[in-house]
Amino acid sequence: MANSYFQFKQFRVEQGECAMKVSTDACVLGAVAPVAGAQRLLDIGTGTGLLALMAAQRTATADIHAVELDPAAAAQATANFQASPWAPRLTLHAQPLASLAATRPAPFDCILCNPPFFRHSLRSPDARRTTARHTTDASLTFEELAAFAADFLTPAGHLTVLLPPPEMQHFERAATLAGLWPVAQLVLRHRAGSKPLRHITTFGRQRATFQPTEILVRDTNEQYSQEFQALLRPFYLDL
Repeated sequence: MANSYFQFKQFRVEQGECAMKVSTDACVLGAVAPVAGAQRLLDIGTGTGLLALMAAQRTATADIHAVELDPAAAAQATANFQASPWAPRLTLHAQPLASLAATRPAPFDCILCNPPFFRHSLRSPDARRTTARHTTDASLTFEELAAFAADFLTPAGHLTVLLPPPEMQHFERAATLAGLWPVAQLVLRHRAGSKPLRHITTFGRQRATFQPTEILVRDTNEQYSQEFQALLRPFYLDL
């Protein structure tokens, strides 16, 4: 059983009421997302509030919003925000993304999302976990996420998304149709030679040529790799 909380260097994430717990790949997303210079930032499907909290640590003045449709997760994220050093800059919207869109929020410089992604795998009997992990009729679709970002990103803004490689291909098609193009990508592997676990891809309004970069979670001794340690050292207690 996962711990009921995850302690970081500058904040604590209580997660006992959330279907999806703190994960290594989500922490990598929070550490690499291009948030520098952002004045308004949105975390879509915030869950525990992890990505919003990491963005708050990485920015000095950004106004950070998070949206979460699951009531229990929204309540837990709100508590995590209030207990953090950045409570005045963190706002939780306990509603579906479509409801937030209907309010016509001001544009965001940066949007982050670790969306539901298991489109064809066996679903969990836990309905909340299924909504968090699988694209279902009740959850956020790739097309809805891409359309929202296209509508509410600033002209130079970016959307950064974490997905397994097959699902990322699907999302890239949805993003392109919405007018967003991949501009950077990080490939996350467990160790050298293993299959990619996740792609973390950043999208913008302009086409760009780029070379994907790569990070290994573990080295040949099954210890955290030097690159992973450098990336997560500002956050993890044991690095």
